Amino acid sequence: MKLVVVLMLAALPLYCYAGSGCQLLEDLVGKTLDSSVSTDDYREVLKDYINTPLDELAVNELKECFLSQSNETLANFGVMMESIYNSYLCKLF
Repeated sequence: MKLVVVLMLAALPLYCYAGSGCQLLEDLVGKTLDSSVSTDDYREVLKDYINTPLDELAVNELKECFLSQSNETLANFGVMMESIYNSYLCKLF
């Protein structure tokens, strides 16, 4: 499950423009990595995209997965996302 979440978040920038170019995505990644954002607040951010109880469960599990990580892991994930945004493959879009 965790691998699927990481791959999903890693693949999303490929649909946006270079430097991410997708402010919604950057805000979402920022809130995902912010340990001060609660699951309820995170769900509120994504309320427009939650259509079913299963979607809500997935959002809750995603945020809980990131809340259980250390600050070092969260920082490393942020570095990975920046590397993806700045990669030559992403700049093609």
